[in-house]
Amino acid sequence: MKSTVNEILDELKLLSTADHYAKLSHFGINAAKAYGVKIPLLRQFAKKIGKNHELSLALWDTDVHEARLLASMIELSELVTENQFDSWVNDFDSWDMCDQCCGLLGDSPFALQRIDDYSIRTEEFVKRTAFVLMCQYAVHHKKMEDDQFCYFLKIIEREAWDERNFVRKAVNWALRQIGKRNEFLRLKAIESAEAILNQNSKSARWIATDALRELRSQKVIDYIEKHRK
Repeated sequence: MKSTVNEILDELKLLSTADHYAKLSHFGINAAKAYGVKIPLLRQFAKKIGKNHELSLALWDTDVHEARLLASMIELSELVTENQFDSWVNDFDSWDMCDQCCGLLGDSPFALQRIDDYSIRTEEFVKRTAFVLMCQYAVHHKKMEDDQFCYFLKIIEREAWDERNFVRKAVNWALRQIGKRNEFLRLKAIESAEAILNQNSKSARWIATDALRELRSQKVIDYIEKHRK
């Protein structure tokens, strides 16, 4: 399927609904530059378009929310440059764009270094990116050594003070995902959560309490035992 950027934007408008657009703000998504297209429809559209690096870059440049989500779906991780990686992340203005793009960026060779860099950035969605990338590694990079995740846990402990909603939720998410990789990391994540619990911060207490509830649950213990190699 060959399409121009303008043709794709026209199609996105046809796929949009006023009802879904109205829900974006409710879900904490910046609707200022959005049309209101549901993610499953975007994924179907991306499959029709196929992978296309140049078109992906052009769609990103439109600054339209759904066009940028679509750009991440048709981009090839092996063609993402360092400049593109940083430029896209600096453009993030909502959690859904961050999380969707991290599915692509997590396969980039630049991602590990960016976790270090972004974890201390002041911009909310740039900082969130660091912890969503940790989740990508925890879920999809099956051969990564436990030592790398122990290093991530130290970053999580260090940054658990951040009260901003989309940062603390990502910190909590990363802590839980790391703890569900295997029994060793479950115990390490519990240790980190207990250390976070002792921090004098409302955010830290929420992150730790929620993570400990899940990591100590029989459901997680059974899941790890079932998936043990």
